[in-house]
Amino acid sequence: MDWDLIFRQGATAGVGPIACYTALAAIGLNMQFGYTGLLNFGQAAFAAMGAYGLAVSVATYGLSFWAGLGFGLFAAIVLAVLLGLPTLRLRADYLAIVTIAASEIVRLVVRSVRYTKTLGGTDGLQNFAGRFFEINPLSPGEHGVWLFKFNERDSWLLICGWGLVVFCSLITFLAIRSPWGRVIKAIREDEDAVRSLGKNTYWYKMQSLMLGGLFGAMSGFVFAMSKQSVNPDDYTTRFTFVALAVLILGGTARVMGPIVGAIIFTGVLQFIDTLLRQMITAGYIPDWLPLDTNKIGPVRLILTGLVIMLLMIYRPQGIFGDRNEVRISAR
Repeated sequence: MDWDLIFRQGATAGVGPIACYTALAAIGLNMQFGYTGLLNFGQAAFAAMGAYGLAVSVATYGLSFWAGLGFGLFAAIVLAVLLGLPTLRLRADYLAIVTIAASEIVRLVVRSVRYTKTLGGTDGLQNFAGRFFEINPLSPGEHGVWLFKFNERDSWLLICGWGLVVFCSLITFLAIRSPWGRVIKAIREDEDAVRSLGKNTYWYKMQSLMLGGLFGAMSGFVFAMSKQSVNPDDYTTRFTFVALAVLILGGTARVMGPIVGAIIFTGVLQFIDTLLRQMITAGYIPDWLPLDTNKIGPVRLILTGLVIMLLMIYRPQGIFGDRNEVRISAR
């Protein structure tokens, strides 16, 4: 077997576009769920707001790329307000129900035939990423070191994408260590006690939902730029649950948790994929095991899921998490 290929593909995936936009989505969930205790099952909707806000602005209405970015962030804030207004005064499970339903509503609206001229329908939208790649300062060819080498377009995307990851992590770090951050962590632990001290817990939770939604919109930007297209079926509940798995793997309520979780999750997933393909090619799979290249996709997810299950059994707080904070969040 080609072990060099196996390790190279796994390592490259761990820092590639998928890891990047998944980390951004998980950072948003970390702000909402990890620090504030808001169970958001609709992060895919915030990513769709960012991606479609950019794509519709540029491809449909001919606005500038920068205006599209602003419109995508604004759409995410509007969505957070619409979700938060009727639910944040209620129990956490209401927010979970509303967000997962809202995520599906957003996906079905953008793929509807009625809005095909504006939103692209099931075919999605293209031709909105030109300006981003026009300002690429990198020369044509491969860039990177050791196993981590990408062409100039992917390298430019990863520089900007991981730059956003660092920026969002820095914002999270500073916010959580401010008086505002201490209040939202207190809300997660005992909202009634915080309310009794005169704090407007509803407004604090709304702010956290909006901030996490903005991070989710940035995830949508990177996702859309990596594919250079937007398609409604890319923003299913699977997008949210992968981000949640990454957050749990790395550790909730930890700044580095989503980043390390995304790198490990995507790297291991690709490592298993390439390993199984090499084993099939080399004839190491026994005849009694009905495994071929067409079945590798589901099998790698099963194996990765088993690893996460074992992690939850023996270390439920994740790699960097604190077991005491997990207990508090579960109340």
